[in-house]
Amino acid sequence: MRVAVAGCCHGELDKIYETLALAEKRGPGPIDLLLCCGDFQAVRNEADLRCMAVPPKYRHMQTFYRYYSGEKKAPVLTIFIGGNHEASNHLQELPYGGWVAPNIYYLGLAGVVKYRGVRIGGISGIFKSHDYRKGHFECPPYNPATIRSIYHVRNIEVYKLKQLKQPMDIFLSHDWPRKIYHYGNKQQLLKTKSFFRQEVENNTLGSPAASELLEHFKPTYWFSAHLHVKFAALMQHQAKDKGQTAKATKFLALDKCLPHRDFLQVIEIEHDPSAPEYLEYDIEWLTVLRATDDLINVTERQWNMPENNGLHARWDYSATEEAMNKVLEILNHDLKVPCNFSITAACYDPSKPQTQMQLVHRINPQTTEFCAQLGITDMNVRLQKAKEEHPLCGEYEEQDDMESSDSGEDRSEYNTDTSALSSINPDEIMLDEEEEDEDSIVSTHSDMNTPSVEPSSDQASDFSASFSDVRILPGSMVVSSDDTLGSPDGREGKLGEAAESGDGNDLTELPLKRLSDEHEPEQRKKIKRRNQAIYAAVDDDDAA
Repeated sequence: MRVAVAGCCHGELDKIYETLALAEKRGPGPIDLLLCCGDFQAVRNEADLRCMAVPPKYRHMQTFYRYYSGEKKAPVLTIFIGGNHEASNHLQELPYGGWVAPNIYYLGLAGVVKYRGVRIGGISGIFKSHDYRKGHFECPPYNPATIRSIYHVRNIEVYKLKQLKQPMDIFLSHDWPRKIYHYGNKQQLLKTKSFFRQEVENNTLGSPAASELLEHFKPTYWFSAHLHVKFAALMQHQAKDKGQTAKATKFLALDKCLPHRDFLQVIEIEHDPSAPEYLEYDIEWLTVLRATDDLINVTERQWNMPENNGLHARWDYSATEEAMNKVLEILNHDLKVPCNFSITAACYDPSKPQTQMQLVHRINPQTTEFCAQLGITDMNVRLQKAKEEHPLCGEYEEQDDMESSDSGEDRSEYNTDTSALSSINPDEIMLDEEEEDEDSIVSTHSDMNTPSVEPSSDQASDFSASFSDVRILPGSMVVSSDDTLGSPDGREGKLGEAAESGDGNDLTELPLKRLSDEHEPEQRKKIKRRNQAIYAAVDDDDAA
């Protein structure tokens, strides 16, 4: 089937679907599925905008509300994960995933589903070591600290995912797995994004939690966004046993949705022709959710996941055949994800703006139904009970607008705190004038050892080129020179060939750019902030 993958969406659904329509006209057939790698921005109204971790001047309604209200419908099944610029109060209603609009499905804090037999997993948010071991304690109305911490990945989600044993076809994360840059054209990446050099050289760019999941799953495909650059890599894993065939992961990160940027890629992925053409729950994942329900933590307390160290009565929560059969019986052997979307908040009306709309912590009926059927806890219900017992838990409190990078708390199991920044990404937003960019994953001391094999530079660049376009595109979608990467020494490597022959599919597909009649100016104006805002137009008048 033909799968389109988008980088940071930033609420530009109309533009993304317009580009998909063009791809269908130019391609061999219709697009079957759209995967979005975060910063989706499912903003329904003005209250949702206030829950997005960006300065007020960059809070724009965009076009999602039209799909939420029913004015428009997504032309293709769309599955997405959360990033670090989201309407967090909306996504918090669906911790286990659900429909945010007809035909648009959120995977939840972490989740796994199947479509046409293809297994798709994902984890929302970005990694921050100082929040990694905390529970999901945040609830609206958020304060200046929780509006950011709510999108930080927690160890419980990684732990749940690592209980899965069955093969993963596709996995989505917003930030990149740490060290993945060693398996692609690193030289070209640093040429395009020179401010990543220190982190790349120190092996600290990216998420160690995502790297751990990459090594656990070894999926066929891994898609990311966040760093606003297109980058392809091929990670060859080592076989555990001599008799086993070594797996390989094809990694692709994409840019943000702007004119003349590589934010969309269409690829062919093998599927099961006999599988149903609707979204299905994954039985192993549902079983793990039931098994780990007692591990839910809605406090700010730091904690460690159970492990085989003599301190825990149970540490293995993987799904047994017996447990999976029990879940199947509960669901009457029907794994179809119900189309039970319902509107839970007032929708934005351009003719009647409501800048003072009240922010409410809602219980979503989709989550209520899912939890009741599966017999698990709705963490929002538990949060509301905790709020009743401790009324200040969700109230807005005046705090420093800058998170401390030296809180004195016990750190996560990763020997790094990634909340500091040693380089500046001019393509990422700043949340505070004096603050280092908290949303780039940076440290100078961590190193996660993985037993995977690093390719040579010429092999890596050849594979990167395999995600580039070989077709003639219309003028509004001209491919930049960054897309046609050759190997540094001009030789043809064998790794790119292996990438095509591994599953019989040619990865040389159409990298599409946002449709626009605009033209980039010859030189961007300097923005007063140290980082250019990701939402600012190219003609932003806030110049230095």
